[in-house]
Amino acid sequence: MPLPAGDPAIFEMSLDQLARHWVGANSAAAMTAAAMTGADRRAQLFGVPGSLLMEHAGIAAAAAIHALAVERGRWAKGPVLVLAGPGNNGGDGFVIARRLAQAGVPVVAVLVSAEPRPGTPDAARNWDRLAGVPRVTRMHAESTRELAIVGQGIEKASVVVDALLGTGVRGSLREPIRSAVRTINGARAVGVPVAAVDTPTAVDLTSGEPSDPVVRADLTVTFHRPKVGLRTRRGAALAGRVLVAPIGIPAVADRG
Repeated sequence: MPLPAGDPAIFEMSLDQLARHWVGANSAAAMTAAAMTGADRRAQLFGVPGSLLMEHAGIAAAAAIHALAVERGRWAKGPVLVLAGPGNNGGDGFVIARRLAQAGVPVVAVLVSAEPRPGTPDAARNWDRLAGVPRVTRMHAESTRELAIVGQGIEKASVVVDALLGTGVRGSLREPIRSAVRTINGARAVGVPVAAVDTPTAVDLTSGEPSDPVVRADLTVTFHRPKVGLRTRRGAALAGRVLVAPIGIPAVADRG
């Protein structure tokens, strides 16, 4: 089976079809956040570029977001809003933005960070790639005020994508991520579906315990193998439907 970046057919699939298509990943043993971090790092040591892992992850998530929007009757009914943090989870979000724009819908990609650029090389490259892409609007939100502007008219969005934080956090969230979570939950409160990348922001992938505030998602696309935290009672309630997508981590890198 081809990996997501080489598998255009996934953009013709429903959520149920994607689950069957990725049955190997979805039926694998669950892993902790630390095990996933280790597998990702070892994959890169064995020669799989981090940029390629991000490309597979973002394209897989984009296909699932497309399927969610179609299922809810919202595809092409409004822009997709991607709220992206400064790390690699945000980098996945920038890949999502690029791929959904290529599929023909307008996308607003918001870098939610006190800094003007993403903080990892792969995320920064994918942020830069969005410059000049048709149908993509890039924004930088570093304050509560700017996020309030982003939230104006959010009910017109077809889907809101949570690509803020990928591993969960301990303690309360700090600004501007905190306000971005409230923006996402405000969208869901008015009927806009929310798709989370890897984990809903502030849900720990190992324990399933949330920080405050926490994103409540309709769909979570996680990668490589299921995560222990998303199978706990609290984690599952916050994640919504969970799909697991393969991203090309080789078996030799997968020890956890």
